Amino acid sequence: MPRPIHALIDIDAMRHNLQVVRQHAPDARIWAVIKANAYGHGIENVFDAARAADGLAVLDFSEAERLRRLDWRGPILMLEGVFEPRDLEWCSRLDLWHVVHNDAQVDWLATHKTHVGHRVFLKLNSGMNRLGFGPQAFRAAWSRLNALSQVDEISLMTHFADADGPRGIEHALAVYREASDGMMGAQCVANSAATLRHLRAADVPSDWVRVGIAMYGSAPDHPEHTSEQWGLQPVMSLRSELIAVQSLCAGDTVGYGSTFTAPEDMRVGIVACGYADGYPRHAKHAPVLVGGVRTQTVGRVSMDMLAVDLRPCDAAGLEVTVPGTEVVLWGRSASGAVLPADLVAEASETIAYELFCAISPRVPVRVA
Repeated sequence: MPRPIHALIDIDAMRHNLQVVRQHAPDARIWAVIKANAYGHGIENVFDAARAADGLAVLDFSEAERLRRLDWRGPILMLEGVFEPRDLEWCSRLDLWHVVHNDAQVDWLATHKTHVGHRVFLKLNSGMNRLGFGPQAFRAAWSRLNALSQVDEISLMTHFADADGPRGIEHALAVYREASDGMMGAQCVANSAATLRHLRAADVPSDWVRVGIAMYGSAPDHPEHTSEQWGLQPVMSLRSELIAVQSLCAGDTVGYGSTFTAPEDMRVGIVACGYADGYPRHAKHAPVLVGGVRTQTVGRVSMDMLAVDLRPCDAAGLEVTVPGTEVVLWGRSASGAVLPADLVAEASETIAYELFCAISPRVPVRVA
């Protein structure tokens, strides 16, 4: 019998989430961001849902090649552009659109031999200070690209550093508007947070929007908004089962380091999931669904197991069976109860992105 843990990928939930995005950006084309192997969900697993977008955005050329092998004929955007001159051959061969964010990439394009002009997204650094031309160099880069026969079309883009927080986007948007004033080209500035929070209110340029975490069902601005408030549904559900139950007396401890002490006589359930499966070791009192009942972890997460408090289950009259009682680490239970990954991430002092991307290869993945 295989170990009772798996990640379930709900394609209909992703389709629903993309529709939510379209409601917030009805006039925009959507880049579905499926970099990092679709945020740990698996490119091949989510492809049938992601193809409802207008374009697919990735990071690695191997991911772009996988999409062409899946017979995706639409636009593919390389979010970090090319890393060396010969990468432009990939762009020509696979018909890839690519971001240009530094002078070297412009230089490589100028010497690239191609019969088909490239479609590039010129990136402005509007305050994130990761990638992109500064405001003073942005126009010069646009002029250089515009003069190249190797370039067919130039679009304009930036990435907001504070779209998910109280500072918002107005300061960065002002930088972008001034730097791009008078430049021709489609515009792409909004990520998930900007699309859901600011697109309608701030008159944000939105020929294209880039949607990542919202497509996978997590709130881009948790805890200010929940996924439920945005109308998003979880795409990944990490499910396991109880494999043992321990009856504790008051004063008994649980796990390595004895970090949890039973305050009273109680039962704990042992779950087949640990940090070797991708569950965060530093999770503390993280929410869990046991048989659809909300409870929490106790003690330290081990490599292959973790412990959960069964008192809420006992109070709810849940009949616990071992093996067999379903445990949902995040996502949707078989009964329909939902545990947002954002809540687990919060208890682990991280974000849902990291939880999804950290799922171990040893965890079987199923597609619903």
